[in-house]
Amino acid sequence: MESRVIQLTQDVNRIECFSAFDLNVQEQNTAIVLAIEIIERRFNSGMSLKSANDARNFLQIKYAEFEHEIFTVIFLDQRHRVISIDELSQGTIDGAAVYPREVVKASLKHNAAAVIFGHNHPSDVVEPSKSDERITAKLKEALALVDIEVLDHFVVGKEGVVSFAERGLI
Repeated sequence: MESRVIQLTQDVNRIECFSAFDLNVQEQNTAIVLAIEIIERRFNSGMSLKSANDARNFLQIKYAEFEHEIFTVIFLDQRHRVISIDELSQGTIDGAAVYPREVVKASLKHNAAAVIFGHNHPSDVVEPSKSDERITAKLKEALALVDIEVLDHFVVGKEGVVSFAERGLI
């Protein structure tokens, strides 16, 4: 079974030719995992972000289905090329602990010029909470001290994604 999925996905350009109806549930899940791995490889390989939609789409594909909150940072160089994507915190169904000190430390370790934050809301209520707004402000303030720009913070759910930058919250 797995070899059939691998065979179907070896040529990334051909993957569009297959319908979900061509695969059973287990094969669909394997195909989804493989697709996410392909996207992550491309995203991690120094890809330059052309727009906020690049990060938005990646974060939604990767994190919308999780049943617990995950706080992720996309570290970027001065040309907004991806240096690394790190999951800095995993939490419960309604929260994840985020520590500004750890975010600053990781940003300096990666020599990042800018960052994008993302976290999921397993409840699918993608409206940022007051606590989301507070931690984003704290992170922005802490990173500004070391000249690292916060470009955006995305809240991800199955039904959509909210951008702090688009809402004027950054």
